Amino acid sequence: MSYQARLKKEYIEQIISSMKEEFGYINVMQVPKLQKIVISRGVGAAVADKKLIDYAVEELTVISGQKAIPTNSKKDVAAFKLRKGMPIGAKVTLRGERMYEFLDRLVTTALPRVRDFQGVKANGFDGRGNYNLGITEQIIFPEINIDKVNKISGMDISFITSAKTDKEAKSLLSELGLPFKKS
Repeated sequence: MSYQARLKKEYIEQIISSMKEEFGYINVMQVPKLQKIVISRGVGAAVADKKLIDYAVEELTVISGQKAIPTNSKKDVAAFKLRKGMPIGAKVTLRGERMYEFLDRLVTTALPRVRDFQGVKANGFDGRGNYNLGITEQIIFPEINIDKVNKISGMDISFITSAKTDKEAKSLLSELGLPFKKS
């Protein structure tokens, strides 16, 4: 028997059937699923100090459990002293088991560590069934050693689903455990 993430098992056993009832899907393949999670982080100060990119890549690698890659600028911006091809951020794309493991850790350990946490805002949907979440401090993740952090910075987490509408995506993400604010 191979390993299966807790949230993936829950999705297969419970969430598919509850979403079929809620939205009236006929086929199991119509039920939306979480396709990938992209964690990205911009490092604006990396124009002056190249080592900051290495720190960002290292922190994203520790948080996600998968090697992060540096992202490069696409064009020149003279006002920011930025040239095309310079590293200005880091990102990692999670799929499969690692994606469900990360989501589980985010929901059960990281988000409850946010100060005065009331839930995540429900206005981060893009109209096509994808959700974007901004985190202001990377130290909410227990994998990060606070003594080794050189600068507290945030990151963006994008949840890409196969849902056609925001309502379906919100229902899916709520079932997976993402705590939305009560409006």
